[in-house]
Formats: sequence, structure tokens, C-alpha cells
Amino acid sequence: MSLPSVDRLTAALATVQDPEIKRPITDLGMVASVDVDESGLVRLTVLLTVAGCPLKDTITRDVNGALRAVEGVTDVDLTLGVMSAEQRAGLKDILSDGRAQREIPFSQPGSLTKVFAIASGKGGVGKSSVTVNLALAMAGQGLRVGVIDADIYGHSVPAMLGVADTRPTQVDDLIMPVPTSSGVSVISIGMLKPRRDQVVAWRGPMLDRALVQMLADVYWGDLDVLLLDLPPGTGDVAISLGQHLPGAEVVVVTTPQEAAAEVAERAGTMASMMHQRVVGVIENMSYLACPHCAETGTEHRLEVFGSGGGDRVAGTLSARFGYDVPVLGRIPLDLALREGGDAGKPIVESDPTALAAQVLTEVAQRLGGRQRGLAGMQLGLTPAGRL
Repeated sequence: MSLPSVDRLTAALATVQDPEIKRPITDLGMVASVDVDESGLVRLTVLLTVAGCPLKDTITRDVNGALRAVEGVTDVDLTLGVMSAEQRAGLKDILSDGRAQREIPFSQPGSLTKVFAIASGKGGVGKSSVTVNLALAMAGQGLRVGVIDADIYGHSVPAMLGVADTRPTQVDDLIMPVPTSSGVSVISIGMLKPRRDQVVAWRGPMLDRALVQMLADVYWGDLDVLLLDLPPGTGDVAISLGQHLPGAEVVVVTTPQEAAAEVAERAGTMASMMHQRVVGVIENMSYLACPHCAETGTEHRLEVFGSGGGDRVAGTLSARFGYDVPVLGRIPLDLALREGGDAGKPIVESDPTALAAQVLTEVAQRLGGRQRGLAGMQLGLTPAGRL
């Protein structure tokens, strides 16, 4: 059996991605050395971005798996080191691609990332649950998805994704989003606080700074979709979003009752005032499927919170804006939906056959399959003057 060459070993290592950065470790300068002796033993050193990297076990497993699959390798002796300050600075240059600091990549004319802001007029309508499940459903369709928990005061997204106690890795002043087992990457102000139970008591300028940090100082990589879970209402964060991401499209979440529908219309109108397009309405807690009737094979819906709220919001916004704002889906009440959020296992993964999961997956397919329009986008055109 012939010994593998260093080139073949390096090619194998190029298949190993850093689990946070989602790029090959060979491209990131993480492979410090690699050689093979006459017995087929491969010795190599891989440099972690920071000491105590939370995903070093994943890197160890993937490196071993990639090398042991190479013909002629008998064993692997892996040493994990840590990048020096100079090496981290070089990594930061690689990741920033020469962009100016605090530049928001999703606001650039050439960005192909679809940005959806999930908004509501009031709290308690299940907006965060909708955001999380849409993210996982889109990831399940093969899309690269990121989530920003922009609900500064009520940041619950990390817990729903099962990463509430995970801290993001930082390379100098560049922050890595936290990866999840589903492939979705997430960042939340809750992850940046010194303690999970610390209260956020910020006003306008600080809220704007926090949003910009999560957009510009986080290395998101090449995303297909970015979802933002907005705070309820029409406050500072909604205004900042319109200023920093005018091309974002808005999905309004409401429940069937009149009180929720009325304030949801305001959230949609606010988006339009910031020159953002409202692409649809989701009616959550739409109805409860009667469990007793289901046992007999019949369908009986209990409209616990009334009916018609989603249609009212969609109709009002369509008339107000002059374009169609459809009802994207009606999500029924489901105990598993609540339990999945509490356990960090959203329903589209834990029980994909549930009716609520099916509705959320259909909505994700509609949004994920939308073509990006030019509405609200800066085209970068300069008048050439009159002929």
C-alpha cells in the first residue's frame, strides 16, 4: 500500500469546515502543519480560533474522519493549538473580504440574501415561535439560514433553538453566530450579555447600536435567507431596521381576534412607511382542532380566539398599499408547538407530520422560493446627463 501524499491529505482536510464559520479549515489558515511517516501515521496541528473553542470536539471528529478515509492512512495524531493575535488578525481580514468595518453586507446592492423581518403589532401572538420554525423549515429545504433575535427585551429565540446557554466565539471584534444542530446560525443580544438573567434597559441609540452590531459585526457568511425576529409594535428597532435594511421584506404575524388584528395593521403600515414591502400575513393560533371529533374521523374546529383576523389584516394592507398582501398560512393551536419551543426542539423538527408543522413548512416554501424583486433596492445607477 502506497503512502498518501501531503497534497492528498490537504485535499481531504479541505472537506472539513469550521462549524461556526462554515468554510474549509484549509482556507482559514487553521492547518498549521501536516505530515505522514512511513507507517501511514498522519501528524498534524490544527489551530483553533480561540482557546476553549466550544466546538473543538466537532473539529476533532471531522478531521479524524476525513483523514482516516484517505487510502494508506493508518492512524491520526491530531494536536489542537490556538491562533496567535497576528493569525487571528489575518483570519479577520479573510472573513471581512476587505470590507470596511461596520458595513452591513445585506444592505449592499449585490447582496443575494433574502431578508425577512417577522413583525407583530403586539406581544403574545407567537412571533418568535413562527420565526424559529420558519428558519428550521427553510434549512430543511437546503437553504443556508441565519436568525437575528432583534427582540432586544424579549429575546427568546436562543432558548427555542436549544442554544440559550451558548456564547458566541469572537475573533478580535468579529463575532461568529452560534450554529445549531439544524444548520441554522443565530445571534441574540441575550448571547452578548454577561449573564443570561441580566435585564436589558436600553433606549433608542443603544437599541440602534445593538441592531447594527448584530448585522455588521457578526460574520454571517453566504446566507440564502436571513430572518429577523422583531420586537412587537412600531418602536425604535422597527425604525432602525427600515433605515439599515430598506430592502428587507416584512411578514406580519397576528392572531384571529380583532384586538390583535387592529395593531397588526399598524405594524404593517410602519413597514411601508420605511419603504419596506409587506409580503404576507400569518395567522397564528388560528383554531383548535377538536380532539374528540378527530377520534371519530370528523373535522371540527374550535375558534378559541375568534376568526377573521388574518383576512382582515391582509385585506386592509392590500387596500392601503395598492398591491396584494396574502394570508400565507393559518397555524392551528397545537400543544406540541408550545412544548417544542420550551424544550428547544421546534415542531417542524420534532413532529413534522403535525398540522402546525405542515402549515409552517408550506409558508417557508412560499417565502424561500420567492424571487427577489427590485422594490426598495438601491440600484447604484448614476445619471449620465442629458444628450
